[in-house]
Amino acid sequence: TKSMGARLRVFLTHEQDQTLLKIRTADVPRKVKDRAAIIRLSAHGWYVENIAAHFNLTVQTVRDVLHKWEKQGLEGLWEQ
Repeated sequence: TKSMGARLRVFLTHEQDQTLLKIRTADVPRKVKDRAAIIRLSAHGWYVENIAAHFNLTVQTVRDVLHKWEKQGLEGLWEQ
């Protein structure tokens, strides 16, 4: 079995969850929508590995998205 690092999971308020959900139908780049979805899936209990497989991304990419959310919030969804 692969050794797993500490479980990375974000927690959202109801308001944050709703804001991220609205991004799905907003006129924003696909990458921003994907990042919002990644954060919501993590908050809903998905493991990083499952999210990565779902989006065909590396585990590290998913971790980077989640860490950026924790540090920057919504601003972290957009390219700097």
